[in-house]
Amino acid sequence: MIKVLIADNHPVVRLGIRQVLSNTSQFDIIDDAATTNELFRKLEKLSPDVVILEMDIPEINGIATLRKLKQEHPNVKVLIYSGQSEDVYALSTIRAGAFGYLSKTADLDYIISAVRKVSEGSMFITNELAQRLAFDEGTQKPRRFFRKLSTREIEVLKLLASGKRNKDVALGLNLNEKTVSTYKARLMKKLNVDNLVDLLQQAKALELY
Repeated sequence: MIKVLIADNHPVVRLGIRQVLSNTSQFDIIDDAATTNELFRKLEKLSPDVVILEMDIPEINGIATLRKLKQEHPNVKVLIYSGQSEDVYALSTIRAGAFGYLSKTADLDYIISAVRKVSEGSMFITNELAQRLAFDEGTQKPRRFFRKLSTREIEVLKLLASGKRNKDVALGLNLNEKTVSTYKARLMKKLNVDNLVDLLQQAKALELY
């Protein structure tokens, strides 16, 4: 029996995942959580095999949550199930400790195979995503840039794109403002822009808005 904990701030998503996984006898949904604080409180008492995690769950940045989970609960495997662009975030979240990434636009049947594979300690991404990561299509030229970015740079860019000031980004990622300015300069160089407006346009092209 694979023990699963669902962490998503949308009740309908938590209910939907429960229903899909409950259709097989292989899974035991032991609990769910709507925020990261609630998630970590429950992890102190529960020992799931897999956590299904939404990238934008409230309170702690999704990648920061992954790092914290990996540090405090190394035996728990994480599957990201998110509405965020998988082309941008799949590799970043896997680098940060996730065992798989599944878009909420994917076929529901993928959830069962994804949770099963992740529980076994194997990496999971869809075949469609694997193909898009392997080959650049002419219509997806802006997406090539994301491969140049580190996980932290993507975090900084996402917060800047959401309207956060350097000070707010620094607080959100536990950095100092000078470090945020350094990341901003790196982002401009890597994305081949020379001002904040163009930087945010690249963020839009990468679907970070």
